Parts: sequence; C-alpha cells; structure tokens
Amino acid sequence: MDTDLCDGCGLCVAACPRGVLAVEPDDYDEPKAVVRVELRKTLSEACLGFHRKCGARTPNCQGVCRPGAIRHSW
Repeated sequence: MDTDLCDGCGLCVAACPRGVLAVEPDDYDEPKAVVRVELRKTLSEACLGFHRKCGARTPNCQGVCRPGAIRHSW
C-alpha cells in the first residue's frame, strides 16, 4: 500500500473479497487505506493477492484503485 498515492476513497475496502482493508486517518489526519491491524501478521494468508480466485473477481482491490496505490507482491 503506497500511502503517498492513496486518496482514501475506500473503493478497495468495498472490493476486497476477504475484508482485509480499512480506511483510517494517517498521522496527518488524512484518510488512507490500510491493512486491518488484526490481519497484518497474517496478510499473506488473509489476502489472496493475484491468486486466481481473486484475480478472476471483478473488481478487486488493485483493479479499483484509481491512483494505483495497491500492488500485490505474491
């Protein structure tokens, strides 16, 4: 998640099939998408990334992110 690019719109939160993301204020009180705290240590298990089950789902978090703030590394 690139918080410099994130505009806090929340489209990724709605698109995530696993409920991994939330929008919260950052250190400057700007809304930013983040991985939910309780899932941060198990993100690779909670998030399907580009697994075919998520990649085939339209839309998904990366697909709806207009500023391109989300990238999966797995």
